Amino acid sequence: MSPLTLMDTPSAAPAQLAERVQSLVNFYRHVQTERMQGIPLLNPALQVEAVGFEWANPVESGDPQVAEGVLITPWFMSLLRLPSVNGPHGNRVGRKAVRDFGSERFEFIGGHDPAIGYHETCALFSPMNGFTSQDLARETALASLALVRPAPVPEPTRAPVAEPLPSRRAFFLARRPDTGATS
Repeated sequence: MSPLTLMDTPSAAPAQLAERVQSLVNFYRHVQTERMQGIPLLNPALQVEAVGFEWANPVESGDPQVAEGVLITPWFMSLLRLPSVNGPHGNRVGRKAVRDFGSERFEFIGGHDPAIGYHETCALFSPMNGFTSQDLARETALASLALVRPAPVPEPTRAPVAEPLPSRRAFFLARRPDTGATS
């Protein structure tokens, strides 16, 4: 599977979502190869992958739209909120904020890098030494998302209208309730 797994989104800008999430994946691949080499914390069975990213509602009116999903790396797995634009950190790096994520609320920590801009993470696993394969890590990420994102509610179906049952008296007199006629 590709390192970028997107969920269907009703957003008008799926290309922008794919671009932002691919930037995230590229950034963390760069971190892995340039900053994390030789650190025993890395799980060699894993690679950087973005799982289940989709647009969420902005925190406040006027805020940019935010993509939410799970980021898997060889050293951590986190829920991640990535604004639709590469923006400044606004002195929020390292600050904690409770955010809605699906149907739940979690404490996120702000981060920033010029390559992807401000973003927020909520750790699920670190280190990642308990994962024996990328498939297992991906399944865990998808299961985590399934727990916090409400399942779509199917449209209610109209039950067929049943013919009314005759009253006991009509039944014994062989009358139909709609006509009152006898047979």
